[in-house]
Amino acid sequence: MDLVTMTVGLPFAPLKGLLALARVLEEEGEKELYSPNRVRRELEEIEEEQSIQALSDEEAEARKQEAVNRLVRR
Repeated sequence: MDLVTMTVGLPFAPLKGLLALARVLEEEGEKELYSPNRVRRELEEIEEEQSIQALSDEEAEARKQEAVNRLVRR
């Protein structure tokens, strides 16, 4: 790396680091959102809420469908 390239590029180093961090956070967030384990836990929570009648059948079905769609779309 020559001196000119380093001198011109150095002020942009924090921005490059921030963009790299944003990419890592996005990847991790997507892994968590589309994780089969998370979807399974969410479906179990919906079943539990439905069993104690905290959710109506229609609302439970809509939430189940959202969770399954998230898993299938990935």
